[in-house]
Amino acid sequence: MFSKALRFRRAYQVVPAATALAFLGGYNYMKEEKGVHVPYVGEKARAPPSRQQVVDRLKKTQQYDMVVVGAGATGAGVALDAATRGLKVALVERDDFACGTSSKSTKLVHGGVRYLEKAVWHADYDQYKLVKEALAERKIFLDIAPHLSFALPIMIPLYKYWQLPYYWVGVKCYDLLAGKQNLESSYMMTRSMALEKFPMLYDDNLKGAVVYYDGSHNDSRMNVSIALTAVEQGADVLNHCNVDALTKGESGQINGLTATDLETGEQLNVRAKCVVNATGPFCDSLRKMDDPNCQSIVAPSSGTHVILPGWLTPKDMGLLDPATADGRVLFFLPWQGSTIAGTTDDPCDIERNPVPQEDQINFVLKDVRKYIRGKADIRREDVLAAWTGIRPLVMDPEKMSAGGSQNVVRNHLVTTSASGLVTIAGGKWTTYRQMAEETVDECVTRFGLQPTGPSKTATTQLVGAADWTPYRYIDLIQQYNLDPEVARHLSENYGTRAFTVAELSTPLSGNGTAEAPYATATRGKRILSPYPFIDGELVYAVRYEYARTAVDFLARRTRLAFLNCRAAYEALPRVVEVMAEELNWSDIRQKKEYEDAKEFLRAMGLQDPIQEPQPLQTEEPKPLTAPPQQAPVAVAQESN
Repeated sequence: MFSKALRFRRAYQVVPAATALAFLGGYNYMKEEKGVHVPYVGEKARAPPSRQQVVDRLKKTQQYDMVVVGAGATGAGVALDAATRGLKVALVERDDFACGTSSKSTKLVHGGVRYLEKAVWHADYDQYKLVKEALAERKIFLDIAPHLSFALPIMIPLYKYWQLPYYWVGVKCYDLLAGKQNLESSYMMTRSMALEKFPMLYDDNLKGAVVYYDGSHNDSRMNVSIALTAVEQGADVLNHCNVDALTKGESGQINGLTATDLETGEQLNVRAKCVVNATGPFCDSLRKMDDPNCQSIVAPSSGTHVILPGWLTPKDMGLLDPATADGRVLFFLPWQGSTIAGTTDDPCDIERNPVPQEDQINFVLKDVRKYIRGKADIRREDVLAAWTGIRPLVMDPEKMSAGGSQNVVRNHLVTTSASGLVTIAGGKWTTYRQMAEETVDECVTRFGLQPTGPSKTATTQLVGAADWTPYRYIDLIQQYNLDPEVARHLSENYGTRAFTVAELSTPLSGNGTAEAPYATATRGKRILSPYPFIDGELVYAVRYEYARTAVDFLARRTRLAFLNCRAAYEALPRVVEVMAEELNWSDIRQKKEYEDAKEFLRAMGLQDPIQEPQPLQTEEPKPLTAPPQQAPVAVAQESN
């Protein structure tokens, strides 16, 4: 009797409380429904210090902890790592962020399946470590910049029965080695499944396929984002600034450098506790500034890629040829609506803008044809752009006397000269962060720097990554009435900073209201149809991303020069017009921009003779389901 009364009393207490809670929740819900919905507005992009402010800081700062030379992936990564540890750091670059090798990659974030094969069959522990470290970095890479990178399935078509178990075991080992950092599990495809997914795939004697996962990314925008994140963390970053000499104290130890602002000709004296050489294939030039008698450590190798029409590949799957005619591997990948095919691997000279050679391009095209159904004639005229990057294989200077190929460092090398020049060389895009961390560790130990803590870059998201999701482009459509293709492009290139880009874009129609200023406005005037690049990106690149030349924008803030060099040339008048207004260029400077851009585009495949571009279409084009056939492109040859 007593227990029944107790249960009744408890129920009597609980029911009113639950009723009140439900009523309150319902009231709040109804209140919210009747209220005004506040849309997502993105990450508020803070304008970085102006170029002149950066120059003034470089002149006035008594001493930096570190000055980094070279703003490719590794150099920008070093600056970011140092800045997040509370060190005072400066970064200077002769040209622009990602102007060299870092923008001319295969666009893969990968552990290296071919290295794994060597590790297994040759019992090579160094290769094993290389793959394992790269797989761990691959996951970090995709996590800190999800808007610029993503997991990509890659198919290996198999034409002999013995290949099925061989490659199946190989990709499963790849998964196993990745462990918790694995992206997705590899799997087998039947012949019919492979042809359904890859309709253009050559089908004679096709037995099936295996599919494994690696990452893909937008390399130059990733590089720019690393540099801008370093700026947000307090680094002073200056592009288009040439290092003239290293300076040394009475003890013979390096204590800074002298440089020239290439825009104004102003001389800069920058003092630092240590100088980091992160100039990629050009690192020996800076090493010889330090010691003219030092031995070169770079063994340069060229890699050529071509851009082909997007219809050759599925938009969400790549293809790997694991054994070309000369034993290389060749990738065939979807990228930015087009298809990348490459790469070659040939010894080369070191130059700033190497021109792809016809034999390299033909080698790639020949391999592509091998995998196309019906042996379709992929013509030379189908090449929309081509580029050659220089990968710096390095040799350890401390082992030079041993001679032989054992001196080649398969991964990367951090070395410090007797006078204190720290050089980081070698490596690849995937491991840039680890390389940067090791470099800063070396500087902290060698020069007694006082960081506030250990490296934080494994968890530091890059600008634009905070709160980003693959569906964030929908918010852009709703707020700015952008074309869906443009909205997706902005979201996947700027992340949550795309909202700032949209606000800087030209309104095409509608005035909106005070409560919803963009509700009826259509924004986003395309620079050149059918590509999704819009005028707001030009303004944003100048004001927020230190774009200083037309090539900076066409090649590295956007990728138009890499997607179609002829289209980039056609867009040049509009690009120069907007940048001239933003940067107050004189007529002489505008003419120089035209000439410099034409010279760069020749190295990307622009044919000669070059006809002057026609006036551009200024109206917003209707969305297209597929780009029209592009003009044929030929690669200019160097004169003999």
